[in-house]
Amino acid sequence: MSAVVRAARAGDLEPLYEMAKLTGGGFTNLPADRDALSERLAASEAAYAREEDALGDDVYLLMLEDLETGRIAGTAQIITRTGQKGSFHSYRRTTLTQHSAAFGRSFRAEMLVMTNDLEGCSEVGGLFLHPRYRAGGLGLLLARSRYLFIRLHRARFADKLIAELRGVIDEGGGSPFWDGVGGRFFQMSFREADDYNARHGNQHLADLMPRHPIYLAMLSEMARGVIGVPHATGRAAMRMLEEEGFVDEGYLDIFEGGPTLTAAVDRLRSVRDAREGRIASIGEGGGIRSIVGTGRLRDFRTAFALLGEAGSGLEIDGQAAEALALRAGQEVLHVPR
Repeated sequence: MSAVVRAARAGDLEPLYEMAKLTGGGFTNLPADRDALSERLAASEAAYAREEDALGDDVYLLMLEDLETGRIAGTAQIITRTGQKGSFHSYRRTTLTQHSAAFGRSFRAEMLVMTNDLEGCSEVGGLFLHPRYRAGGLGLLLARSRYLFIRLHRARFADKLIAELRGVIDEGGGSPFWDGVGGRFFQMSFREADDYNARHGNQHLADLMPRHPIYLAMLSEMARGVIGVPHATGRAAMRMLEEEGFVDEGYLDIFEGGPTLTAAVDRLRSVRDAREGRIASIGEGGGIRSIVGTGRLRDFRTAFALLGEAGSGLEIDGQAAEALALRAGQEVLHVPR
């Protein structure tokens, strides 16, 4: 199959909405709400159109397209800076140790502390692959294309990058973590809260969450058991993030308790190892299996390709050259798969 990752367009609304309906809820950056998705597409179009090459308040949507059928197979997003329209909150899991001379013992209490540590970071999220396309490494292509986009537009992004992974959601669409924490304060189900977040953003509820430390011992066993655990469908994504260079520093999503991973942008594998090169020739397909990116902003595209050396430049296989609309003499950014 020939596939390409490209910038999203206004005409992608319906396939984006159809994919959002398949997420099963809790997917904050991909809500099953046409109006919310339309606003996000409009924001993305404005970001691609912005000429100033500097850090702003932008969101970039990428789409994975099956070139053989024209079907949209997946989507991903990059947010340039969190917390610009309101504070960005996370829980951080920490431990308080106290010593009692009278008892001759030390007591350790695990707790969740509300923090704004990650405010101002860039964020990758909204990664979703249509079930029909969850093979052949397409999820990896979509995920790593975000980092090549960042490398090509480095001045538009912060030095630290985060990735919020969806937490555990049960078969009925409920969240054990929400039931044990947020639900006790808002008197609404997770599905109601999730629907509200999809329509209005999650800032309103986040601003009303309790600010005092939450002792894990006071939570139910079910709520404690899902803290920092990704949704079953997000385990592969978590492995890819860790292989890319993300680490778990104990940060959690405040609604579902899923892990929030962090990374230094310039130490990411795809950013660090990417190289620039010039296409010298289009060949038969020898060389190293790579991810190749070309173009800036709305002209950005990536695809899998076979790359080899050709004199002072690169030889690329014909299928990839066609997918990326490349010809001899053009510059590309590439990284081994």
